[in-house]
Amino acid sequence: MTKYASVRGLSRGLEVLQALNSMDSGRATSQQISELTGLHRTTARRLLETLMEEGFVRRSASDDSFRLTLKVRALSEGFTDDERIATIAPPIMGRLLQRVAWPSDLTTPDGDAMIIRETTHRFSTLSFHRSMVGRRLPILLTAAGRAYFAMCSDGEREDILDLLRSGAGGEEQKALASNDALVRSIVRRVRADGFGSNHGDWAAQSKIGAVAVAIVYEQRVLASLNVVFLSRAVTLAEAKRRFVPELQTAAREMVEGLEAEASSGSAGKKAKGRASDDGE
Repeated sequence: MTKYASVRGLSRGLEVLQALNSMDSGRATSQQISELTGLHRTTARRLLETLMEEGFVRRSASDDSFRLTLKVRALSEGFTDDERIATIAPPIMGRLLQRVAWPSDLTTPDGDAMIIRETTHRFSTLSFHRSMVGRRLPILLTAAGRAYFAMCSDGEREDILDLLRSGAGGEEQKALASNDALVRSIVRRVRADGFGSNHGDWAAQSKIGAVAVAIVYEQRVLASLNVVFLSRAVTLAEAKRRFVPELQTAAREMVEGLEAEASSGSAGKKAKGRASDDGE
């Protein structure tokens, strides 16, 4: 809940943009927009003309229909696959926390590191950290980074290595990235095991252990999901037995969520398009 009242005009303007976006033909009259949104025809027309003045909509003089302009695409350029998975992840991570007790992080690549996008640290009674969102994890030293690195495309992996070899990720990662045999070993182990791991490997967090799986959607690795624990409290063998199957379940649920979102968006667009055709 927010202490501020919603801006009704903005809400209505967004409704109009969504309605226009749903049209299979890519165009609609103010009457069609009115029928789709439930707005009065005069209100719909006023909103369309306002959007036209701002450059998001253009009007055809031949049939008085409206359609979106390329400027609308700028509104979505900031919403990436990283944001999609971070939006879907929280309830799934909450259920994972209930099953394993130890905290988890959802991480996505950010140059020379993995960045934490969502976390359950603040909810876990076993957590030793709180403010985790936005923290950067070294790719070659952590379970989250190794899981992503091993499963991403060959081209992306080489780009990551080039960056780390330049020293962007620190001297420790530079040395690892320059060791071709070690890099091949990391990739081979993660692919054989089906998960990434570290058990005190990261000198800055030597008391910490973790296991992680990659989240693969449409043949592309979007993120990685880990379970973090104290290495003196949980052995790696125990973590593999207890946590990896739960991580795999959570990752599968996230992929299913992305698929459902994509399917829902496609179905909604078709349904609205049919409603528009019936109203003509």
